[in-house]
Amino acid sequence: MPVPPSATADAYARLTEVYPYLTVTELGPGERMPHGDGWVDGAALAQGGAALDAFLAWDEAQVLRDYGTRARPDVVASFALHRYAWPVCLLFTVPWFLHRRVPRLPAGQVGYDRTTGRAAVRLVSFACLPGDPAAALPGARVVSGEEELRAELRAAVAEHLTPVLAAFGPRMRRRDRALWGMATDEIVEGLWYVAGLLGEQERARRELELLLPGATRPYAGAAAFRELTGPNGECLPTRDRVSCCMFYTVRPQDTCATCPRTRDADRVTRALAA
Repeated sequence: MPVPPSATADAYARLTEVYPYLTVTELGPGERMPHGDGWVDGAALAQGGAALDAFLAWDEAQVLRDYGTRARPDVVASFALHRYAWPVCLLFTVPWFLHRRVPRLPAGQVGYDRTTGRAAVRLVSFACLPGDPAAALPGARVVSGEEELRAELRAAVAEHLTPVLAAFGPRMRRRDRALWGMATDEIVEGLWYVAGLLGEQERARRELELLLPGATRPYAGAAAFRELTGPNGECLPTRDRVSCCMFYTVRPQDTCATCPRTRDADRVTRALAA
């Protein structure tokens, strides 16, 4: 098999094909990370200060505009972290899911503009399996098998998110377990959603159960999939979130389909409607 030009380019192109709200540009060694005009990188968010304040202000204004009410500061911070972590986790999980390659992307090597859905990444290195043609690329590290690759994925996401969570935590009024529970949810629900667009949601469910079976620190909780039964015997997959996004504080009548607050009967109704 020919050596691909990049370890992640094909995966990111496929991601944009099925989910056009996120486009990814890979930067070369000499290219600067985009800045200004809505761009922010994970390292700037991790430092707190003006970059984080501006990021939170966007969410505060959006809630007021869309729902006609002000959200609590900790709720605003929870929304903002979700809107960063959900797409960023896809930068790791989609190459793993599609091609069994795990990129290393520390916080300073990812830029994101949520106003346009653009991301810029500078690949530091990546892990892959034996026999992968990408093993001939610079920065490749061959691991022994699937379990070691899963450990690489957990470590790569944790490397990126650890400083970001540390900055968001005080604003969200949450401590380590709650923050890493949210990280667990972003990994699982992001890939599960995109896999549905790819027509591979059931495979994603199996893969995520192996990736996050529980007790994989620093992550809190497991993939936590389960099945509900519809009125005609339909098998309807769902999961129970580890964390709460706090949206109910803005719209009490609305909860996420996987929120622990959402009753199974309501989950069945929503699944059948979808």
